[in-house]
Amino acid sequence: MSVPQSRIFDLLKVQCRIFSQTFNPQRLRTGNRVLRQRLRGPSVAAYYPRRVATIHDLKKLYKGFDEEMETWDDDEEDRLEHLVLVKQRGKGAPKKKRTAGESKKMKGKKRPAVVAAAPKAVKI
Repeated sequence: MSVPQSRIFDLLKVQCRIFSQTFNPQRLRTGNRVLRQRLRGPSVAAYYPRRVATIHDLKKLYKGFDEEMETWDDDEEDRLEHLVLVKQRGKGAPKKKRTAGESKKMKGKKRPAVVAAAPKAVKI
């Protein structure tokens, strides 16, 4: 007393519709398990505090009042002071190349360093 295959498939289709699952008789990998999961974006965004307005944002918002309004950005001043100190030590970023000729100057093949031969030992 065997049940026909089509009858079993019909039963599975109805079962999937009732329990809001996808009908996948070939058991193909569809990624449906990942799509059913809750979205992570809102919980990650809620973890970090909201960004407050910075001095830079205020300057950008009120460009016309820049001459009248005197602002002081401590973080920017610290960054610029650090850059000056680093440049004085010779550790700063290199200057940008302004023309194509300047940038082509360094594109040649790098030559291997010449190894100095060791002096020969003198027998006495």
